[in-house]
Amino acid sequence: MNSNLIFFPVIVQIFLTLFLYILLTLRKIRALKSGSVNESRRGLFDDAWPIEVIAVNNCIRNQFEVPVLFYVLCMLLFMLNAVSVLSLSVACLFVLSRVVHAYIHTGSNDVPVRRRVFMISTVLVLIMSVLVTSAIFSLV
Repeated sequence: MNSNLIFFPVIVQIFLTLFLYILLTLRKIRALKSGSVNESRRGLFDDAWPIEVIAVNNCIRNQFEVPVLFYVLCMLLFMLNAVSVLSLSVACLFVLSRVVHAYIHTGSNDVPVRRRVFMISTVLVLIMSVLVTSAIFSLV
């Protein structure tokens, strides 16, 4: 299998993060134009912004939590020449779960559903960790 394919889900995850920054900018512009921002607090306090802005901002923060582990695991799979159909499938499912998570987080923000999707993404990273560990031990 072509090991370079592992970078496809990585690129999609990066684009998701960048898209969220664009969405944040658009929502901030809309909030500023509507006058729904507490101007005296906006520079330092998230609560100065309306909930629609806070949701996107929190979603962006989430992109620098579990996804960071995903990036490291993808690099390790590539470096160990351990990219397989299974690892690539798990990586793609992880990114799909992150897209769904972001959609929920920035939309309805249904926390029980969002939590379930988050747990799925976390289990997928755990599976990737097992695959990397297996690849490391197969070299020993």
